[in-house]
Amino acid sequence: MSDLKDRIEELRPWFHNLRLGGIETAPDHPLGDYPAFKWQGFAHAVPKDLTGKTVLDIGCNAGFYSMEMARRGAARVVGIDSDARYLEQARLAAEAEGANIELRQMSVYDVGQLEERFDLVIFMGVLYHLRHPLLALDLLWEHVVGEQMLFQSMQRGPREVAAAAEDYDFDDWSPFEAEGWPRLAFIEHRYARDPTNWFVPNRAGVEAMLRSSGFEITAHPEPEVYLCRRAERPYAVEPPPRIATD
Repeated sequence: MSDLKDRIEELRPWFHNLRLGGIETAPDHPLGDYPAFKWQGFAHAVPKDLTGKTVLDIGCNAGFYSMEMARRGAARVVGIDSDARYLEQARLAAEAEGANIELRQMSVYDVGQLEERFDLVIFMGVLYHLRHPLLALDLLWEHVVGEQMLFQSMQRGPREVAAAAEDYDFDDWSPFEAEGWPRLAFIEHRYARDPTNWFVPNRAGVEAMLRSSGFEITAHPEPEVYLCRRAERPYAVEPPPRIATD
């Protein structure tokens, strides 16, 4: 137990408050018991029995959702994150819980390298940290989402969603002045003291981006959480380019 406590201390700070061997990893988290309290609000939207299913957790952090999927019987869980320290936390958590989770250091832009479609893809708390958010959604549709995607993004702005026409005249400014028009606010410097918060959408913006990338929203259990089905794209989209990371 003392060895586990020491290892947890060595890997601080933790963004996920996990309970490993009775020890909380982030007991003083500013959001409270996060993400456990968040999960309680939409856990019912995810099948309780994932027997035989494959799961990809993108931006897995310390592995909270990966371990929840393993507890639901998923045949295979893969967690990816670009942050090596988060992956070390996830490895420790999986070891302490006895969970079989594959962990890889990888950017969302490189998911094509997995060469595999997953029954469920978890893409939560990632979109607003990306400089190329729509590209990321296109890559997920193109390469890894087989059936469903569990999605979450921070949202700011109006909750209204305006009905969009098929087209607008060039001199028609009215859509851009409507409260419920899809918006994606760019943050040049920092938001919440975090330099990786780049784009924050409103509700209409999230839902429009999901649809345009080929995802049908099947459930909306919480204001920022969506369960989506991989569907046909509403119009022709050029295959997204592979971004070189060498």
